[in-house]
Amino acid sequence: MQSSARILFAGTPEFSVPALLRLIASRHDVIGVLTQPDRPAGRGRAMRAGPVKETALSYGIPVMQPAGLRDASIQHELSRLAPDLMVVVAYGLLLPAEVLAIPRAGCVNIHASLLPRWRGASPINAAILAGDDETGVSLMRMEQGLDTGPVFASQSVAINPLETAGELHDRLASLGGELLAQHLDSILAGELEPQPQASAGVTYAPRINKSDGNIDWHKPAAEIVRAIRAYNPWPVAQTTLLGEQLRCWKGETELQGAYSDAEPGTVLAADERGILVQTGEQLMRLTEVQAPGRKRVSAAEFAHARALDGAVLGR
Repeated sequence: MQSSARILFAGTPEFSVPALLRLIASRHDVIGVLTQPDRPAGRGRAMRAGPVKETALSYGIPVMQPAGLRDASIQHELSRLAPDLMVVVAYGLLLPAEVLAIPRAGCVNIHASLLPRWRGASPINAAILAGDDETGVSLMRMEQGLDTGPVFASQSVAINPLETAGELHDRLASLGGELLAQHLDSILAGELEPQPQASAGVTYAPRINKSDGNIDWHKPAAEIVRAIRAYNPWPVAQTTLLGEQLRCWKGETELQGAYSDAEPGTVLAADERGILVQTGEQLMRLTEVQAPGRKRVSAAEFAHARALDGAVLGR
């Protein structure tokens, strides 16, 4: 049996935690964790530690939170730790060449797509927005390019028709941890040779902004429904109703009554099935919404409380 390896972990959000827990449970030593600096959060904007930091501290693992990795003193500190491998999962900071060269067995990354499709910051959301039937996770050796490194292994999963980004995120986070655990020893031993990514089929998933959640009712119903799924739980698809923000948590395409002369965004009906809305192509039905300062409710419950027929969303 190989001796235990010294592993440095870099990650920040909840997506990174399953992989970190897998490493902690392994026979290898997690010698330190790199994570982004604490950020203000919540209504009070108090500084809050990220999920990776909280997990590391609960296991007594030293945590480092540099603002960047280009400083020579930070690089010296990482080199002094003498890691055999660095595992990076949704860290959020670029690794310069000097850092990539520190670990004996290099740096590996868990990426939430089937590379080379959906390189970049938001692969889970991008896959849903595009209407992909499947996605997955890729375990790759890191290079200086954006998610361009050769791939050790990947695992695909089907995207369920009504699955939200949050639900798919949780499945892929768990799958990424499993994939890492399955191939970790082979990578450390140099027994698994990564394969270059295909030059065809490269797509990019840009970082999501809060404004991306604004619904354009002139788009086809299927596209709007995918956006509602893709932006759940953040930034949440939203529109306006009678001058107030309306957050749209769930929706579905409506196969009946596909043709109407109504302006896109017009509420055609509001009943126990939800809120029926005209789009640029076909109809859709909102099924779960949230008014400002209120809790999420079924669209049917929301419709009972007010007259909506004929209102135009997005004005």
